[in-house]
Amino acid sequence: MKICGIKLTHDGSVALIDNGKLIFSYEMEKVGNSARFSEIEDVNIIPVILAEYGYRMEDIDRFVVDGWQSFVTKNYNGQPVAFDLEQYGAVVVSQDLMTHSSFTNKFCSYNSYMHVSGHVFGAYCTSPFAKKQESSFVLVWDGGMCPQLFYYDYETNTTENLRPLFMLNGNIYTAFAQQYEPYKDTGRFDMSVAGKVMAYIAKGNVSEEMLEDFRKVYQSIPSTEADLTSALIGKLYKKGEDKGYRPVDMIATFHVFIEQLLTSALKERLKAFPDRYKRNICFTGGCALNIKWNSAIRSCGVFDEMWVPPFPNDSGSAVGAACCEMIAHTAVKVLDWSVYLGPGLVHNEYSGSWNKKNCSIGQLAELLHVEEEPVVFLNGRAELGPRALGNRSIIAKATNGLMKEKLNMIKNRENYRPVAPICILEDAPGIFTPGSPDPLMLYDHKVKEEWKEKIPAICHLDGTARLQTISREDNPDVYELLTEYKKLTGVPVLCNTSANYNGKGFFCDVASAISWGKVNYVWSNYILYYSKEKTTEVAKYIPGEAYNVINL
Repeated sequence: MKICGIKLTHDGSVALIDNGKLIFSYEMEKVGNSARFSEIEDVNIIPVILAEYGYRMEDIDRFVVDGWQSFVTKNYNGQPVAFDLEQYGAVVVSQDLMTHSSFTNKFCSYNSYMHVSGHVFGAYCTSPFAKKQESSFVLVWDGGMCPQLFYYDYETNTTENLRPLFMLNGNIYTAFAQQYEPYKDTGRFDMSVAGKVMAYIAKGNVSEEMLEDFRKVYQSIPSTEADLTSALIGKLYKKGEDKGYRPVDMIATFHVFIEQLLTSALKERLKAFPDRYKRNICFTGGCALNIKWNSAIRSCGVFDEMWVPPFPNDSGSAVGAACCEMIAHTAVKVLDWSVYLGPGLVHNEYSGSWNKKNCSIGQLAELLHVEEEPVVFLNGRAELGPRALGNRSIIAKATNGLMKEKLNMIKNRENYRPVAPICILEDAPGIFTPGSPDPLMLYDHKVKEEWKEKIPAICHLDGTARLQTISREDNPDVYELLTEYKKLTGVPVLCNTSANYNGKGFFCDVASAISWGKVNYVWSNYILYYSKEKTTEVAKYIPGEAYNVINL
């Protein structure tokens, strides 16, 4: 069965599953350097994307649209077309996650599943538990809903609704921080704030006195409170004002308060379930991008194994919608997929003063070692989800203490923001704690003391790092780059941050990276593109004739 999943609104995307295999997932922000969280404005783009892979609209057995609100209106052939959709938000115990509605409009006939259902099955079907034919708990915590726990039984193909853990919406993390500087004047729907706060909390101090105050305030709010999220924010803010707590400490303490609330609620909830419930957990929804909460759940002692997909936020909703249809109407329960199934690089004309040369990965490693400059690394197809995992990355040496400042400057980011490390899988346990396999950059790791001075560019203010481990199977080219770099330096670690215009998706082509004008080197598919100011430097490492960049 060929199933096309579609997310029309916020974080718009299109995904195709063909007989249990994910063919692509196109997020609109990664098409043509579009803005982050772009919607599908014109549904005519769907047949265009399908055609890139040799599929026609009539080849698709089922179109499935993610639930969001009662209906949305999109453009089709210059005219508005309405899509009726299933619901967004928490689901009551009596609702079946496989519940869907069927609709027809002038664009296509389609099914629509609840938004939560897409999160649940997008996470489970991509998980190692599905591959092992094991059941799993699934925790969904999205910005507009409270954390809700489910249990998917592999044998019976049924899902049990285990109710919310507590009644706080995921957007409370951003909303609380926005009571204080430096986030006070950010917009209500500024989706970048949560990630910034996760870094900013390293500047604050957390005390047991403040945590106890937070707990007492939370416990004092009646369970009948209609909007617990807003009530808690208001009362905590007043408590901080009354006691004269520093805003940065309030934000840092709030992070830990929510983390402890989350892990304690999971521990308490699981006491009710006998041993026949497999102790696996998938965590998904926008809150699962919080690497510190992920790590706290993983280490809380309740679960044997944990899985977070690379697209826990709505960037995975098209995949999730298609997985709902796959689970409901086929015998397939596990998705055959790769994280590198986003859009490929496009070829555009470029008019400028750059040159290019053939460049092996070994030569690139030498350039990175000797030069104190970052390199945009564009290779193959883009990653799924918001993390650059080597194919749409800016790579730089981690041994230079000024490199973090330099990368934050060219990315126009705050100086407290961390830069992530990529590390050879086998070397990670000797450098990081726990240093366990983390190919999707979704957990928090401590940098070991003896390595902090060796790789200062990837050390956050609190001594942690958002590690990505690389094996040959994960990404052969990046693995080779790290291996060649280690031969030269003894260090199996490089800096990695996303390659994109500020506020937009990953670069869609080499021309964009060159036109960006923030770096002097772009490497793509064994070709090094470089500014003419670097001609002498490049000649030292890469012999041969240079060519002017005209067509890319």
